[in-house]
Amino acid sequence: MNRRSLALPAVIGVLAPLLAACGGSQSGSGGKPITVGTTDRFSASKAVPAPLDPAYAYDAGSWNVLRQTLQTLMVLPRGGGNPVPEAARRCTFTDTGDERYACTLRPGLAFADGQKVTAADVKYSIDRVLRIKADSGVSGLLSNIDTVETRGDAQVVFHLKTPDATFPYKLATPAAGIVPPSKYPKDRLRTGFRVDGSGPYRFRARTRAGTLTTAVFTRNPHYTGAWDPKSDTVELRSFPEDPDAMGRALEKGDIDLMTRTLSPEQIRKYKDHPTPDVDLVEEPGLEIRYLAFNTGAAPVRNTAVRQAMAQVVDRGALASGVYGTTAEPLYSLVPATITGHTNAFFNGYGNPSPAKARAILKKAHVRTPVRLTLNYTTDHYGRSTEKEFEELRKQLNGSGLFHVDIKGTPWDTFRAQQLKGKYAVYGLGWFPDFPDADNFIAPFLDKDNFLASPYANSTVRDELIPQSRRAADRLNASTSLARIQDIVATDVPVLPLWQGKQYVAARDDVQGAEWALDTSSNLQLWELSRGVSG
Repeated sequence: MNRRSLALPAVIGVLAPLLAACGGSQSGSGGKPITVGTTDRFSASKAVPAPLDPAYAYDAGSWNVLRQTLQTLMVLPRGGGNPVPEAARRCTFTDTGDERYACTLRPGLAFADGQKVTAADVKYSIDRVLRIKADSGVSGLLSNIDTVETRGDAQVVFHLKTPDATFPYKLATPAAGIVPPSKYPKDRLRTGFRVDGSGPYRFRARTRAGTLTTAVFTRNPHYTGAWDPKSDTVELRSFPEDPDAMGRALEKGDIDLMTRTLSPEQIRKYKDHPTPDVDLVEEPGLEIRYLAFNTGAAPVRNTAVRQAMAQVVDRGALASGVYGTTAEPLYSLVPATITGHTNAFFNGYGNPSPAKARAILKKAHVRTPVRLTLNYTTDHYGRSTEKEFEELRKQLNGSGLFHVDIKGTPWDTFRAQQLKGKYAVYGLGWFPDFPDADNFIAPFLDKDNFLASPYANSTVRDELIPQSRRAADRLNASTSLARIQDIVATDVPVLPLWQGKQYVAARDDVQGAEWALDTSSNLQLWELSRGVSG
C-alpha cells in the first residue's frame, strides 16, 4: 500500500488456537444449517427502538448481526491487519494531508433484492448516520467527515475536517454500512428487527415478545465482495445470560458452536477436562472492562475521589479472582497488545495502597468514608459481572475510605439511564470497532463520545487526538498517545480494570472455528462450514 497505509504490529493479526476444528471438508451447500450460540440479548423497546439500524446500533452483539448482512467499503482481512477493499474495488487518500479519501466501487454490486448499489447509496448511508446522530454515539465514528461527494455511479469521495490516517478503519465498521434508501428513512431510525443490505448473507429474524431469539442468515445470491461464504445457511441463536444452557445445547449437538460469552467455569472445564466431540479455541482478545465516572456528579466530580479509587483497586486480585486465566490486569484504556500502549495507571499509582489513597483524600479535604453506588448491567457482559462488582465493593470498602453499594440493572434500562447521566459511577465493557489505539481513546474522550461524558480536556481533544491521527505509521503516534494515557491516569474520567482473551467452543465437525472471531471479537459466520467429525 502507499505511504499513507497504516502499519500495525504483527501481533494484532496473529491467532493462537489451542485446537482447530478437525476432519475433512464437505460442501457448505444444503444440509443442516450451522447453528451458533450466543448469550447476547437482542431486544427492541422504547429505550432501544432500532437495535439493528446501523445509524443506532453500537454494541458487539448488534454489530455481529450487521457484519453478516451489510457491506462496507473497507473490511479488516481475515487474520487482521490493514483494511482492504470490500464493496470498493480500491480506496486511497488522494491528497498529501490525509483529508480526502476516494473509493471506487466494485462492478456488479447489488443489494439482496437485486437492486444495484451505487455511489449515491454510499453517500445516502453515511449522511443518514450523521443526520440522525443517535444517542448511542455511533455517529462519532464518522463525525470527522465534512462532506461526501459522488462522481458518477462508481466513485465516492470523503472530504475530512482534519487529517485522519485511521479513516479506512472507520469505513470498515457497520456504522458505514451501505443500506438501500428505499428501506431506510433518511431522517429517522428503522425500528424493529429488519436488516437489508448487500453483504454475504440475507437476514431473517425469529422473535418472541419483542426479543430476537434466532437470527437466520441465508446466502445472498447477489453478493459481490471479499468474502466466500462457506455455508448457505447459518443461524445465530440467543441464550440470554445463560451460558450453561448454551453449553448443554452444544454438548447435545443442538448448536454447533458457541462464542460470547462463555463463563470462566466453562472455559476452565473445556481446558482441564475436554468434552468429547467439543474443541476449545483460545485467541488473543482486545475486550476491556472499566469503570466510568460522571465527572459532573457528586462525589466523583472531585478528582481526588477518582484518584483514590484508582489507588485502591487491585486489578490483579479482581482479574484472577473472578476470571481466572481468561483476563489480565489493564493499566490503560489502550490494551497491552496495541501499538502505543503504556502502563499509565501503574506508572502513576504503583501497587494498590489504601495509605496513599487516604493521603490523596486528606490533601483534598474529602471526608471519609466516601459513599458511592457502583452500577452495572446484569444481562450484557455475562453473569460474572456481578461477582466482579462484589469484588470491587469488597476492595473499596476494605480500605476504610469508601462506603460502596452495588446495583445491577438490565442493559436496555442501564444504558438509557447511563446516557442520561443518572449514574455517578458505572461499569462498561468495550469491544473495539477496529484494532487501533485511536478506538480506545476517541470514543471515550472526544466530542460526541460514546459515554456522553461531561469530561472534556482541550489538550486531548484539540491537540493530541488530531496529532495522533496524522501518523500513518502508528508507531509515530506513540508520543501523542502516551501523553493522552498519562492525562487519563491523572484525571481518571475512566478507570481501566482488565483485558480479556476470547474463546470459541465448537463441535469437532465444524470447520473454520479458529476464524469465527477476528481480533476485535467480530463474528465471521461466512468462515464456518460442516466437515466430518474425527
